[in-house]
Amino acid sequence: MVQFFESIAHQFNRTFIVDNRYKYFLEGLKHTIIIALAATLMGIIIGIVIAVIKVLHKKTGKLKILNTIFETYTTIIRGTPVVLQLLISYNLIFLNSSNAVLIGIIAFGINSGAYVSEIIRAGIMAVDGGQTEAGRSLGLSQIQTMRLIVLPQAFKNVLPALGNEFIALLKETSVIGYLGVMDLTKAAESVISRTANVYFPYLSIAIIYLIMVHGLSILFNKLERRFAQSDRG
Repeated sequence: MVQFFESIAHQFNRTFIVDNRYKYFLEGLKHTIIIALAATLMGIIIGIVIAVIKVLHKKTGKLKILNTIFETYTTIIRGTPVVLQLLISYNLIFLNSSNAVLIGIIAFGINSGAYVSEIIRAGIMAVDGGQTEAGRSLGLSQIQTMRLIVLPQAFKNVLPALGNEFIALLKETSVIGYLGVMDLTKAAESVISRTANVYFPYLSIAIIYLIMVHGLSILFNKLERRFAQSDRG
């Protein structure tokens, strides 16, 4: 048992302490969080716009061109791997840019937007139609009714799904290393190249991801319970 703990301490020292290798993991964690947060925000904005356009088109028959464009967008994005979209963005679309973090945010944000749009659209469709009629009877326009009455209720309905989308996106950012960005996976590989020890670096980032995902799950569960309590109140 003593030898086991001595081995763990030795591996910890080689992975994190020697040559300040912990800085690789800190930088990787920073990039992972920044990309996930920014891409999620971008995805929510894109998702809201697309969901509203699709719902309005279904109800009014208008906005046909925009609806067709967005249908094509969601089909393409949901039908191709995110890593392929990332590589196309870096090597073709933003070929003249060297800011791989920004390109990653845009690529992941566009990918997330396609999924979020369907989540939010389902949330909007789940809101009782009487809510829209009530808003219209108060003199609100279609857009005002959507913004002030329907969307807030839709967000409550889809909060668990949005939470799952953010958690999935957080894990998907592990492929950003293809662009040379120092994320957690890239940090582990950098340390492995210096120590020739595969197990401890990979195990370390697995634990970091697990802690982040578990923490986010707790946070979203608390938010969900708080919304449920406010509805009962």
